[in-house]
Amino acid sequence: MTHWTTTPIDTRVLRGALELERTAHGVLPHRLPARARRLFPDAYLARVESQPSGVRLAFRTRATAVELDVLATKRAYRGGPRQPDGVYDLLVDGRLTGQASAPEGRLELIDMADQSSTVRPGPPGTVAFTGLPAEAKDVEVWLPQTETTELIALRTDAPAEPVPDRGRRVWLHHGSSISHGSTAASPTQTWPALAAARGGVELVNLGFSGNALLDPFTARAIRDTPADLISLKIGINLANADLMRVRGFTTAVHGFLDTIRDGHPDTPLLVVSPVLCPVQEHTPGPLAVDPDSPGLRFRATGDPADAATGRLTLTVIRAELARVTTHRAADDPNITYLDGRSLYGEADFAELPLPDGAHPDPAGHRRIGERFAELVFGAGGVWSG
Repeated sequence: MTHWTTTPIDTRVLRGALELERTAHGVLPHRLPARARRLFPDAYLARVESQPSGVRLAFRTRATAVELDVLATKRAYRGGPRQPDGVYDLLVDGRLTGQASAPEGRLELIDMADQSSTVRPGPPGTVAFTGLPAEAKDVEVWLPQTETTELIALRTDAPAEPVPDRGRRVWLHHGSSISHGSTAASPTQTWPALAAARGGVELVNLGFSGNALLDPFTARAIRDTPADLISLKIGINLANADLMRVRGFTTAVHGFLDTIRDGHPDTPLLVVSPVLCPVQEHTPGPLAVDPDSPGLRFRATGDPADAATGRLTLTVIRAELARVTTHRAADDPNITYLDGRSLYGEADFAELPLPDGAHPDPAGHRRIGERFAELVFGAGGVWSG
C-alpha cells in the first residue's frame, strides 16, 4: 500500500504565477493580479491570463510517484471539435522525463465571433507520474499552457520540500499568442520556456494570446513583479485588432515603458518587434479567418494603402519601435531593441511556414527559442552576463 504525503500548494512550490486565487476546489494560478482582473474589458483576456503558460510546481523529493489532482477547463469552439487535452510536462533535474493529461474537467464552449462562452461543469481528474528514481532530485510539473487549471492536491510517496534558491536570474517576458505558446506541443516547448532552459533563467511568462495590447494594467503588473530581466514583444496583436493608429501607438509604447520603469528603473529591458508574418507585413488588420481556406487560416483584411495614413502594419510597427527605443536609450542605457525577424525571418518562413498564416508550429517554436537564447543569453548576447 502506497503511503502518500500531501504537500500544500502555495507560493513555496508554485512558480510562474503572479497570484493564487482560493476556489471551492483548491487554488487557481493567475498570471495577472486581482486588481488588473477587475479592469479587464472582455472575457477573452480573462480566459487567457488564467491559462498557466510557464506556471509549474517545483519541489525536491525522493518520491518515485507523483500525483496531482486538478480541475481543468477544456475548450471547444462552437461548430468545431473539442480541443486536444492539455499536456503536463514532468521534469526531473531539468530533463523532460514524462508527460500526461487529465481528460476530465469542465468544457468551455467558445464563440470565435465575439469570444463569448458558456461552461459545462465536469469532474476533477488526476495526473499521475510513476517510476521516478528513488534518490533526491528536483522535480517540476509544468501545467498545460492553454488549459485553465485549478490545483486541488499534490501527493508524493515520499516527503517533498521547496527547491532551494539556486540564485538564477528571473526573466519576465510579455508577448502575444506566440509567446503564450498557443500552438506549442507542450508547456516546456513554448519558445520562452525553451529559451529560459537554455539561458539558465527562471521564467515568468506573461504572454497573453490576442492580448498584448499595451494595456496599462499589464504594465503595472510588470512594474510590481520582481524580475532581473524584462522583455516585451510588442506589436502584432495591435495590428491584428486594428486597435490603434501610429500616433496613439507611439504614445502608448512610451507610457507602457514609463510605467515599467517606475518599478524597474535599471532592470535590463529588451523591446522585441514582431517576428515575420507575411499576411500583415504590409497589410493592416483586422485579422480574420480566411473563408476560402480549406483549413483554419488567417488573413489581414485592411488596405495596404492605409499604412500611409497611420494604420499599423508590422513594417510600420518595427520602424516605430526601433525609433522609440533609440530615443529612450539616450537616457536609459539598459534598454535594447531586437528586431523579431532575427528570431524568425524570411529564410525561416521558407523552411518552417506558419501553418495558419499567423502562428508557428512546434518546430517554429523551437527555432525561435533557440535563436532568442543565442542572441540574448548566449556569448556576446544582450544579456550574456
